Amino acid sequence: MKPFTYERAKSPGEAAAAAARTLGARFIAGGTNLLDLMKLEIEAPRHLIDVNGTGLDRIEPTAEGGLRIGALVTNTDLAADARVRRDYGVLTRAIVAGASGQLRNKATTAGNLLQRTRCPYFYDTNQACNKRRPGSGCAAIGGYSRQLAVIGTSTACIATYPGDMAVALRALDATVETVRADGATRRIAMGDFHRLPGTTPHLDTVLAPGEFVTGVTLPRPIGGTHIYRKVRDRASYAFALVSVAAVIGKDGTGRVAVGGIAPRPWRVEAAEAEMPRGAKAVTARLLADAKPTHDNAFKVPLVERTLAAVMEEAKAA
Repeated sequence: MKPFTYERAKSPGEAAAAAARTLGARFIAGGTNLLDLMKLEIEAPRHLIDVNGTGLDRIEPTAEGGLRIGALVTNTDLAADARVRRDYGVLTRAIVAGASGQLRNKATTAGNLLQRTRCPYFYDTNQACNKRRPGSGCAAIGGYSRQLAVIGTSTACIATYPGDMAVALRALDATVETVRADGATRRIAMGDFHRLPGTTPHLDTVLAPGEFVTGVTLPRPIGGTHIYRKVRDRASYAFALVSVAAVIGKDGTGRVAVGGIAPRPWRVEAAEAEMPRGAKAVTARLLADAKPTHDNAFKVPLVERTLAAVMEEAKAA
């Protein structure tokens, strides 16, 4: 780990201003991803801004009938909240499917959204990786790609977004709230928050340098059956090969977002119109532009089978 300086911020605005003052600064809360990357020297921030004192650890109702989740709410507290369990069950199920109890006790809402890919070539500093070192190439293309993306990729990167929580948030039409150093705030739709790689795979999100995530807003509950199904190599503490977050009404219509297959949680609203016709029709629209490799072509039929199981579960509920 390389040397760095450290300070504590007392408010969101102070945190954003501190990041703007110092080149190479990073925010840190639970540190469950950033500290690992620092130890491996994949990331080497010159300055760390501890944001645990910014008071963003509450879940509060909104005037519109939804919930606002502070950036520092832990995964454990979010999953256990009675309102989330009752009205946004897919979110609780997605969070509990991720990581371990110990990590969920430390990991925060904002940190979970901002976690970086678990592509093995990203973590191996002896390999070329455009996400780790722009312009160096992508060793995953033509390499071992079983766990990597089948859609939304580019000639520069085929890494997947690894999280579970964001997949559920995408299905729920959540909004990310931020503040900048000049005090300006903005709201970013969950579907626009994570970038596709294009020619700049090192940019994971649309956040500007120093922009600080203050919270996530959930809209008014939509009802229906909430299901999160995760297919993985181990029963726990493993990232998804394919995951499906779904909110399905009694008439069989609903929303579907998929994880484990793309550089961001993957949702195609037009595909949801096909739900009355079954999982095969939805998958055909959802993965119309898929470009799987020899290693991960199995993910395409796996999405269909997982979605079919989710739809059957919702029908029986």
